[in-house]
Amino acid sequence: MLLTHARADEKSVPIMLVSAADWDLRQAQLSPLAKAFSAAQGFEPKPGRLCLLPDATGALALVLFGIEPAGGARSDSFAPGRLATLLPAGLYSFMPEGLGDLSGAEHAALSWCLSAYRFSRYRKASGEQPRLVCPQGVNLARVQRMAEGVALARNLVNTPANDMGPEALEQAARELANRHGANLRVITGDDLLRENFPLIHAVGRAAAEPPRLVDFTFGKEDAPKVTLVGKGVCFDTGGLDIKPSSAMLLMKKDMAGAATALALAHMIMDAGLALRLRVLLPIVENAVSADSFRPGDVYPSRKGFHVEIGNTDAEGRLILADALSLAAEEKPELMFDFATLTGAARVALGPDLPPFYVNDEALAQSIADAGARAHDPVWRLPLWEPYDSMLDSKVADFNNVSSGPFAGSITAALFLRRFVEGARAWAHFDIYGWNPSTKPGRPEGGETQAARLLYDLLERRYPAA
Repeated sequence: MLLTHARADEKSVPIMLVSAADWDLRQAQLSPLAKAFSAAQGFEPKPGRLCLLPDATGALALVLFGIEPAGGARSDSFAPGRLATLLPAGLYSFMPEGLGDLSGAEHAALSWCLSAYRFSRYRKASGEQPRLVCPQGVNLARVQRMAEGVALARNLVNTPANDMGPEALEQAARELANRHGANLRVITGDDLLRENFPLIHAVGRAAAEPPRLVDFTFGKEDAPKVTLVGKGVCFDTGGLDIKPSSAMLLMKKDMAGAATALALAHMIMDAGLALRLRVLLPIVENAVSADSFRPGDVYPSRKGFHVEIGNTDAEGRLILADALSLAAEEKPELMFDFATLTGAARVALGPDLPPFYVNDEALAQSIADAGARAHDPVWRLPLWEPYDSMLDSKVADFNNVSSGPFAGSITAALFLRRFVEGARAWAHFDIYGWNPSTKPGRPEGGETQAARLLYDLLERRYPAA
């Protein structure tokens, strides 16, 4: 366990978080020996600076770690988590000074767990990792369930497509559902046509492993309905509008929407929130074969609209359309979808800040507030009505891509909006699902975005009995 309760028979090494604003005060708390050693090492309380101080026997006695002053322009409540990758094996505890309020203490503990994540499926991780005593007042179980959910999603996203195809992703969902006692159903292959999911079938039919729709539910049937929909494209070649090789290098992460939905589902089910959860994962591989769907094809959707295919590389919105239509038929109180949908979102906001789109003003404010509380940032973009006409088609109800190069993330969200009628409130998250570089709490590689903030939102709205 990377995070643990304090035990009477274990002694932890204290960690003192210091900044330029409080260094004089913290120095006064150091013993003469600690002051001498820190001065000899030239320690300054700059963000990211580390100083290990021994006692008279040479054993590690105190850790000094520099952070940005609270309220500073670059202040990061996840910064202490970096220590999980810097310190030698052992048991540590944060001194209350520097953590701030209870929220700061929880962020520090969570970031420790998130920073310590290792993907070790193919290469054994070496060395024992340091452990942290859970700060006083912090809910250990809450931090652990969030860390477990994030690790689940990261493992799925980091696994390459040869080991994380549609069958493997279905199995991951099945294992999670079984773990929490959820009821699961899977519709596979040509059964998708018989049960009216033609867009999911069209996108995935060319692959060696058939397309499928995973559908599981958890909680009391009369509880408020909350539905999660996650894009599960296990690999995206682009289809017949094939991507260049450089654009395929990270396409194992094109199922990060499904992984995010599973991460959030774990948090909800583990906490036993008072809601009726439904998770829908349309899972495909967008492959190239004689059976690939083609540019110019027209397909019906579950909702009855006919969709012209302007580009086979805009497949995620197609499979989401059928899943969202099914979800909306149940008229859930809240409906969220997650998808690595557009490069336009990355151009606009970069990899760390996913845009979200929402059809309910109160929900929009709740999402923004929860993102700030959870240190899980998102940014609202508009469902701009004048751009809806960019999806017009001359031969079908509409096209799956816009007629021009602009506003790609917005037009994708407008496309999805056509399929959510019935849901009382809906939000779409256009996530990246990947950390290009390592930051505190966010190691390079697969990532889940928006799951922690929505857990915070739902936990407050539907607390466990």
